[in-house]
Amino acid sequence: MIDAPVALLVLVAAACMVLAALLSAGEVAVLRVTRAAVSELVTESRPHASRVRRLTTEPARTAAAASFVRLVFEMTTTTSITLALASTGSLLWWQILLLSVVLTALIALLLVRASPRGVGHRHPLRVLVALSGLLSVVARLPLGRLAPAAGRTGEVDEDELRDMVDRVSESEGIEEEEREMLRSVFELGDTLTREVMVPRTEMLTAGAGTSLRKALRLLLRSGYSRVPVVGESVDDLRGVVFLKDLVRRMQDAPDSQDDPVTTILRPAVFVPETKPVDDLLREMQATSSHIAIAVDEYGGIAGLVTIEDALEEIVGELTDEHDRSVPQVEDLGDGSFRVPARLPVDELGELFQLDVDDDDVDTAGGLLAKALGKVPLPGSAADIHGLHLVADRAEGRRKQLATLVVTLVEPERAEPGDHDPDLHGAAR
Repeated sequence: MIDAPVALLVLVAAACMVLAALLSAGEVAVLRVTRAAVSELVTESRPHASRVRRLTTEPARTAAAASFVRLVFEMTTTTSITLALASTGSLLWWQILLLSVVLTALIALLLVRASPRGVGHRHPLRVLVALSGLLSVVARLPLGRLAPAAGRTGEVDEDELRDMVDRVSESEGIEEEEREMLRSVFELGDTLTREVMVPRTEMLTAGAGTSLRKALRLLLRSGYSRVPVVGESVDDLRGVVFLKDLVRRMQDAPDSQDDPVTTILRPAVFVPETKPVDDLLREMQATSSHIAIAVDEYGGIAGLVTIEDALEEIVGELTDEHDRSVPQVEDLGDGSFRVPARLPVDELGELFQLDVDDDDVDTAGGLLAKALGKVPLPGSAADIHGLHLVADRAEGRRKQLATLVVTLVEPERAEPGDHDPDLHGAAR
């Protein structure tokens, strides 16, 4: 038998258990409370507001110190219970061990961990205000300064959040679409501008000598509200023309329709193609820019990126109210067919009992682009492989060609190029 004051040991165990429970609640509360709640507390000059603000300045350090001291109190509780049981003298050693383990587990899980942590999670601000004195004492101890986890919270928190999203989605707590959106937010910093931009081969541009009237026609046909203006080549970028600037100029000065588009250009915003998308989104938001030109390491134009391109990495593809689902092949009844732009060329040939084989392109839209030598706009037409192709409708935020109307070439028809040197896409 161990000669120890049982009553004192029980009192020490109870006191340490209460302190451990309080620190457990405070540890969760300091990590759970929001900055907005703390700011409101300070603004209202409520009691202990300044103390709470100091604790939340470095919440990870405060939580690490509280966790360390809580473990000390839990170990003290376990030791005191074991000594108290041994002091009775009526129990065998294995009975003392068994009772100590069972009592310690119940105390640690129910009285110290589960219940206090639940309170701290549900009412973080109230718990933090109530325990600000105790936590301030703990935070001033050198133990908190030695906490190794305090300096790595960014990486650890992100990994924990990813795991949390996976666990919640497995339990059907959130929908699949919501889970993908959260994952997209985490991956935004790892995605580069070059991965979301429109490449230079697909950019729609206007020539520097384009008149205001022709530029307006280009914007209306393409469905874009902003188009880059180039000189001798795409790398000779002069600026960006805005649809609203065009309309305003032509309304205020009707005689200016033949003026060059360079008279109303806005300067282009240039970004490196290696810029992370999250930084790109913040920059475009700060500068109120909706369009930027991506450049490669040699200073050449690599592509074009819009703020919608960045947002699509989070929320998925954006469409407007005019977009419709792409139809299947539609017989128009006069020997012509409306076909999807992505219809394979061999299936296109089968509609007219022709053997259409092209080594350069695979789709109907690709055939039209090859025949035109530029990005097709609605209304563009060309003849190729015995077929007359007319661009029918563009859809989506990028206004990509969706459907074409195809007929057999009439024997007397010449092959129109539908080329306009001032209105063009990048050369393929």
